[in-house]
Amino acid sequence: MNIIDNDLLSIQESRILAENAREAQKALATFPQERLDEIVERMAEEIEKHTSELAKMSCEETDYGKWQDKCIKNKFACEYLRNRLKGMRCVGVINEDKQNKTMDVGVPMGVIVALCPATSPVSTTIYKALIAIKSGNAIIFSPHPRAKNTIAKALDILIRAAEGYGLPEGALTYLHTVTPSGTIELMNHKATSLIMNTGVPGMLQAAYQSGKPVIYGGNGNGPAFIERTADIKQAVSDIIASKTFDNGIASAAEQSIVVDSCIATEVKAELQNSGAYFMSEEEAKRLGALFFRFDGSADAEMFGKTAQQLAKRAGFCVPDNVRVLISEQKYVSENNPYSKEKLCPVLAYYIEDDWMHACEKCIELLLSERHGHTLVIHSNDEEVIRQFALKKPVGRVLVNTPAVFGSMGATTNLFPAMTLGSGSAGQGMTSDNVSPMNLIYVRKVGYGVRKAEEIVSGVLAEDNTSSCASIGKQGELDSESIQMLHSILKKAIEAIR
Repeated sequence: MNIIDNDLLSIQESRILAENAREAQKALATFPQERLDEIVERMAEEIEKHTSELAKMSCEETDYGKWQDKCIKNKFACEYLRNRLKGMRCVGVINEDKQNKTMDVGVPMGVIVALCPATSPVSTTIYKALIAIKSGNAIIFSPHPRAKNTIAKALDILIRAAEGYGLPEGALTYLHTVTPSGTIELMNHKATSLIMNTGVPGMLQAAYQSGKPVIYGGNGNGPAFIERTADIKQAVSDIIASKTFDNGIASAAEQSIVVDSCIATEVKAELQNSGAYFMSEEEAKRLGALFFRFDGSADAEMFGKTAQQLAKRAGFCVPDNVRVLISEQKYVSENNPYSKEKLCPVLAYYIEDDWMHACEKCIELLLSERHGHTLVIHSNDEEVIRQFALKKPVGRVLVNTPAVFGSMGATTNLFPAMTLGSGSAGQGMTSDNVSPMNLIYVRKVGYGVRKAEEIVSGVLAEDNTSSCASIGKQGELDSESIQMLHSILKKAIEAIR
């Protein structure tokens, strides 16, 4: 009987892919920006024809979210991102200051290993492929096991389009036999230069142990603060739209609402009018018990489900017009499931006396999982907004906008990204909306504008004048001694010529 060892197959495939990618990237590194741009344009054009088909396929394979919303994310990556990439210079001379005689040269990192989440498999794959090729890097994907068929189909389309326009074979590829061992081998391979991990926390430790730079887009757990000067109707509309998009599966979506006490009654009424259901203490307890397993890990079967499906699983019913389930809470704790990220349309609800107490509550929530990457404030008080921006341990602060759309750069002018770096409390090498500029290093070029002896003579003359003045004041140095010092200085200058 033949026994196939998938781990060994995956490890061997990883080695071959990494070595081929290294050779392909050497060729790719010679491509000017214009040629890379043409390949990226063709990739985006081709994959755009399949956005609906791939959205449906990902929903069927993963059982997460709504295909219509996934289609929007796919189109966002194909159209909006593509337009933003136009004109961006990532390789070759990317900046030149003729007045100061300096120049910046963009250099690709090399071979990137990419991990994509099952929650947004297609849009994240398209996004990473486009920004990697745009910046002259080779990229190898390790598909998420729960979405491997969808990711593979998306990549097959992208690879065919890219290689048809001259991308070196092996510069864009993926692991076919997917196992943890194979992915770890990819990350540890000497050809790998950088690891991009989006939403795969189970592989984060292995990524760090590889010793390679890691870009990590992880847990959001972002609160939304509605301050007393906010447009309450708009704030509630933004939060509901964001938290129900793709059934709340995006990590950037709001996880908690923190409300100024003086407007709490009005906010609650507006939420209820907009389709929010405030659970009883018993209902919240029964639902909360389903989010996490005994080992503390999130139960993925709760991801991307509707409010009705979630309520049914917890043993209670809600009307068909309910869009979001809300649990009123007072405290943040490690054992409170509502203090953590919930990738479904469920929100915690906190009332605080004023913006300063709300500020502290938001910090507590962000630090509860230590990976927070996004916070939202709804306010028209610029001083309060500024204080929130200055004090939060978070990668981005969004103002008066839905978290999901603002963080990804749709309703803000942030870079359009499907990988959002965390702040100082999070993990990974950047807090940016990850762009092609995070996938290069910049070689600095500086032309000589001063002679070495000018610098030395300037420094020595300055030191000497200072010393002479100091000693002269004490009456310990006469004009003959000063003359001798000047003679020593002259000899020093001649010695460096």
